[in-house]
Amino acid sequence: MSDSPTALVTDEAPAFAAALPDGGVLLGLDLGTKTIGTALCDAGWQFATAGKTLPRGKFGRDREALATLTTARGVAGIVIGLPRNMDGSEGPRAQSSRAYARNLASALGLPVLLWDERWSTQSAERDLIGQDFSRRKRAEKIDSHAAAIILQAAMDRLSGSVF
Repeated sequence: MSDSPTALVTDEAPAFAAALPDGGVLLGLDLGTKTIGTALCDAGWQFATAGKTLPRGKFGRDREALATLTTARGVAGIVIGLPRNMDGSEGPRAQSSRAYARNLASALGLPVLLWDERWSTQSAERDLIGQDFSRRKRAEKIDSHAAAIILQAAMDRLSGSVF
């Protein structure tokens, strides 16, 4: 962990990619009010995989849990879902996610990409229903699957698969 006040936080995929010239493992986060869904990808930015769903608490506790995860997995950058309104505007939840991203980037010294997360939870819900998960199992896994959808979309853009 470092206290890098200049760690990059951006909405722009090219700027984020430039901060990671050698690629590397990315951590995707879906910030909920009670939980944080996590997902990780391979260093070549091909496949996002749902990880654990962490309980969300005070930032210090979240930071420690995420620092442990980023160190253990050798994470080079973080993609955080940005909850925009359907018209593209940003409300209080988006501002909260931006503040969380700034604090996390500074605390961990890693670049952060804020990625539009509209429809990610609905898409994750459909996927889990399609896999015949019970309502209880879906509730346990929804945030981490949404994080994987967010991360995969960002990786597709970073690797040039989506324009």
